Amino acid sequence: MFLVVPDSAHGLVAAPKSSDDLTPGTEETLTAQGFALYSEIEAYTRPTDSSPSAVELTAGALRELGHYVVSSYTPLPTA
Repeated sequence: MFLVVPDSAHGLVAAPKSSDDLTPGTEETLTAQGFALYSEIEAYTRPTDSSPSAVELTAGALRELGHYVVSSYTPLPTA
């Protein structure tokens, strides 16, 4: 399962629920879209283009790989 959301500090974020979600195909797909692993938050981030269409493109690519995806077009509130 992945969470795909824009984030004011990191751009577009694709966060796996667990390391089991990171298959070679998944990592290749995210890297091809310009994401890089940001180990501090245990997620893939892309500082550019966090538009709703970018959220849909990333979420769709992950769904095509068989992942369940929760996505949002607006940043999630922080505590």
